[in-house]
Amino acid sequence: MSIFSVILSQTVTAAEPLAAVDKVSTSASNTAFVSTLANMLGGLIVVIALIFLLAYIVKKLNLAPSQHGIIKTIATTQVGHKEKIMLIEVNEQQYLVGVTASQVNLLDKMAQPVESNTTFAKNLQQAKEASND
Repeated sequence: MSIFSVILSQTVTAAEPLAAVDKVSTSASNTAFVSTLANMLGGLIVVIALIFLLAYIVKKLNLAPSQHGIIKTIATTQVGHKEKIMLIEVNEQQYLVGVTASQVNLLDKMAQPVESNTTFAKNLQQAKEASND
């Protein structure tokens, strides 16, 4: 047997395990890709569920009152567990009302309208004016 045939036989036998290793590494690579993709999609689902949960809580607790209707909420102050005082505006007239779990009472009809600077647009305008000075 010549040296050439010995080297050739060793190369052929050495190539067979390399093909098996390539198949195993390809399989491991696919498994890692699927695992990474599953983790990413799972995280995305959790974040989207958290967004919907927070939106539900904000809506349920009325933390972001609507300012586009006929009745506008100017200010709200909690005075008890289920009681609050609200300043509302209807047809450019402001009313101070007390709200409980079972009723709403008119406390006062405001003679002079109360100005509220708590809107985001007003705060943004003030910040822009302060940065220009």
